[in-house]
Amino acid sequence: MNRLEPIARRFAGGRPIGSIRPLGNGLINDTFLVETDGGNFVLQAINERVFPHPERIAANLNLLSTHIGRQQASAVRLRIPRLLPGADGWHIRDDASGRVWRALEWIAPSESRERLANPSQAAQVGAALGHFHSLCSGLAAEALHDTLPGFHIAPEYFRQYQTVLAQTPILPASPDIQRCRDFIADFAAQIGELEQAKQRGELAERVIHGDPKLNNFLFEPDSDRIIGLVDLDTVKPGLVHYDIGDCLRSCCHNPETNGFDLPRCRTILQHYLAEAGEFFTAADYRYLYPAIRLIPFELGLRFFTDYLQGNRYFKVDDAGQNLRRALAQFELVRDIERQSGAIRELIAGLTPATARA
Repeated sequence: MNRLEPIARRFAGGRPIGSIRPLGNGLINDTFLVETDGGNFVLQAINERVFPHPERIAANLNLLSTHIGRQQASAVRLRIPRLLPGADGWHIRDDASGRVWRALEWIAPSESRERLANPSQAAQVGAALGHFHSLCSGLAAEALHDTLPGFHIAPEYFRQYQTVLAQTPILPASPDIQRCRDFIADFAAQIGELEQAKQRGELAERVIHGDPKLNNFLFEPDSDRIIGLVDLDTVKPGLVHYDIGDCLRSCCHNPETNGFDLPRCRTILQHYLAEAGEFFTAADYRYLYPAIRLIPFELGLRFFTDYLQGNRYFKVDDAGQNLRRALAQFELVRDIERQSGAIRELIAGLTPATARA
């Protein structure tokens, strides 16, 4: 990690640097924990192929921090990391690597988790996401930059897939590839459901996290309590349904069976709505099931498209990993559809009488 020391020193404010080690398992940015005598911080290289305008991310994060900082401290139960200024501003371009780096506050003590161990942790996830949306509800979505145009816009991902497919006339004779193509074709009629509702004015854009998968929630060590939320590059205007669907996709997916954990879904939604239900409209409730079904499909579509393009976007350990990821997400969608009656019944039970059509 010696090559990173000159970069880290530009954010350290003169503090002696101890160690620098990799942090997390994100698929987009490269992240490291920098230990110093005066406190630790996170050093991160931004993937400019994904985020070509790092300055927009910085503007959004600073606006969000300011907005939350203005609220009564006792009402804020969730920490988000602040951007830390460097010697030359919020970002530094390293001449040796050509990469853009930034530093973030290290929230400690805390830990991220890859699997939920019990219903109490699931309840915390739902409450934390709902609390985040509630904290942001007074911040105008249009005040934020769109740091990743097209993110979570499923019809756009479908168009990209069709373009890539047309440019790849000869595909390997693989049953797995054919399974993906068949599933995408069968699902095509549902791809535009959320976007069409937005265009009709049924669903409104709000401030969203964009990527609330389980390992972006920070737990207090040796506890079920969530204390923070990280990976805020995709904080932007969007539908809260993207966040809810992605959170449930991450937390309710059983990787051994690719099944959907309905009891866990119930717990997360109950506690989410206890925090955020105040601003939910009848249409918001009505489109919960389409979101739960769409978001894992969308991710599977993105994995498969990236596989066809030679794995340019997501980090992979081998050439076939994105194909396997796509198949897993599509199987999760199949199980969600098998349980559609029970999921819709669950949502109906959580919908207040005033929001029932």
